[in-house]
Amino acid sequence: MQPSHRTIRLTAIALGVAGVISFGSAGATGFQIRENSVKNQGRAFAGSAVSEKDASVVSNNPAAMVNLDSTTIRGDVTAIDLTAKFTGNGTAAAGTPLARPMTGGNGGDPGDVTPVPALSIVVPLSGSFEKLTLGAQLSAPFGLKTEYDPNWIGRYSAIESEVKTIDLTLSAAVKLTDRFSVGAGFVYERAEATLTNAVDFGGLICRMRPAACAVPNTPYGPQRADGLAKVKGDDTGIGWILGFQWKPTDRLAIGYSHRSEIDHDLEGTVTFTKPASVAPLLANTVYNTAPGGAALTTPSTDTLSVSYAFSDQFRMMFDAQKTDWHSLQTVEIKRFDGVDISKEEFQWEDTMMYALGAEYDLNDRFTLRGGIAKDETPTNDTHRTPRLPDNDRTLYSVGLTWNANEHLSVDAAFTRIQIDSPDVDIVSTSGSTLVGKFKGHANLFGVSAQYKF
Repeated sequence: MQPSHRTIRLTAIALGVAGVISFGSAGATGFQIRENSVKNQGRAFAGSAVSEKDASVVSNNPAAMVNLDSTTIRGDVTAIDLTAKFTGNGTAAAGTPLARPMTGGNGGDPGDVTPVPALSIVVPLSGSFEKLTLGAQLSAPFGLKTEYDPNWIGRYSAIESEVKTIDLTLSAAVKLTDRFSVGAGFVYERAEATLTNAVDFGGLICRMRPAACAVPNTPYGPQRADGLAKVKGDDTGIGWILGFQWKPTDRLAIGYSHRSEIDHDLEGTVTFTKPASVAPLLANTVYNTAPGGAALTTPSTDTLSVSYAFSDQFRMMFDAQKTDWHSLQTVEIKRFDGVDISKEEFQWEDTMMYALGAEYDLNDRFTLRGGIAKDETPTNDTHRTPRLPDNDRTLYSVGLTWNANEHLSVDAAFTRIQIDSPDVDIVSTSGSTLVGKFKGHANLFGVSAQYKF
């Protein structure tokens, strides 16, 4: 029975370092977060690679930093409020004589209000370096957080899931002509992942030692001796970004940027909390704290932006963004002693996001904006889990800028995200099934301030 122990344990690690990266990232499909600019958010993220008077271009398209003619500091924060509900049922120890209906509720609302901050600075140089602009940004381009009730019907698949990434981007742009600029950036990324899920130790004992479950009034059996598995891992990685901006006319701007993949080798531990009734029978198994790791790659993105000014007051923007989620096909898990190897299938596909936005200057003080976007999911019906109940999304955004004076401006935005209902039909590592549907939506509230020296 020892090989099955290893498979179950390592699958828990796999879910910890890769399976946590989806639904709670309400700002975009997969585990992508685009909320590094409230101004962009107000246009449903259209025009992100050609933004005027917006220091967030440090990481969206460094070539567009030339649009700023003085040192500019910008701070953004967006509160992501995810609401989701599961409806369905399940079976413990499915496919065995011990199979029985799963107990527990629907998990409650796994979402919570999560703030996403960003801080940017752009510095145009002068004198002999007047065509050069430098910039830096701290942001969180990928991440999520979800948490179900600990005794819910899908507890063997997921309870708490959290992924955090923090990027430091250092960029430079060169204005080759009055109408064409290029830019490049260096990205240093920190990634952390945490997972908890219940483990059906009672059912596991019955599979390991059937005689123990044949005793009258036995404490063993499916759902009779639940424990907890907790996985934590972290790593740092390095990537890059390249882009250009072209303004064929005074009214038309075209921008393109490519952000590279970033590879991570997450290292951490898995900790098992076992109830007293089963602890003696598992004392010499792999269900003890041990180090392990897995490889994870955050995807590359390609963004094409177009902006056209129909008048001095009215502008429209369009974005097409491709995210290369094919980097998350499988996750191979290894113990550091090299003994155990497991592989989790995700089979994610590349996705497209299309956004159309507009903004109108009411006067010198106020600008109104709005937009709509369609964002494809990388997940699929075959491999979707409660940690990845993602689906296609539609975004509706409105926003406002207040120019307090020639130096200070304040932005606000609201986005409503409608998420197509995803189906789940899976078998957990504890041998239970979960079949049902999620329904969810998200509200994004953003505010920012920008100061030009």
